[in-house]
Amino acid sequence: MAERMPFTLEKRALSFRYAWRGFVHVVRSQHNSWIHALATVVVLLAGFLAGVSRLDWALLLLAMVAVWSAEALNTAVETLGDAVAPHDNKLVGIAKDVAAGAVLIAALGSVGIAGLVFSPHLARLVRGAW
Repeated sequence: MAERMPFTLEKRALSFRYAWRGFVHVVRSQHNSWIHALATVVVLLAGFLAGVSRLDWALLLLAMVAVWSAEALNTAVETLGDAVAPHDNKLVGIAKDVAAGAVLIAALGSVGIAGLVFSPHLARLVRGAW
């Protein structure tokens, strides 16, 4: 069994730096992340304008975190797959498709959550009572 490294604040700070670097890579390299960023901004603005409840904020934030997490993991799978098999490889292709499918599932679920959260506010807006 490998010897456990001691806990240090410096190593924890480095781990946050690496994580931030990974997030920046996702945003800079993945065109779909730009769509997620736009959706995040729209949902945040809509939430503030609509005055959604704390529970609704929790649901919206959970949905956004799910999409961003899935996108990050999808990017990791694609990057690792390209490193392991730079040429066409059926199994790597399947892994990439499954990871992309996870992003789609998270995104569709988030749209459903947003619909449930914002539909009462939109109904009031339509009735002129916002």
